[in-house]
Amino acid sequence: MFAQAEVVVGLLSLLGTLIGSVTGILAANRLTNFRISQLEKKVEKHNHLVERVAIVENSVKSAHHRIDDIEGGTGR
Repeated sequence: MFAQAEVVVGLLSLLGTLIGSVTGILAANRLTNFRISQLEKKVEKHNHLVERVAIVENSVKSAHHRIDDIEGGTGR
């Protein structure tokens, strides 16, 4: 009689451990996926900023060339 009770308790403990472990793994996976998506958004914003800065640098360079041409090359 005691052997059967011990087996039942052991099986219930195993089941509880498995459910807890799987739940913990799924929760951690969900959090990791969320954090990765947030980082991807930040990288996307950064990449757009880098592209815009490159465009502004080219525009400023062009403006300096035009100013130098207007001043007869004596500017700067």
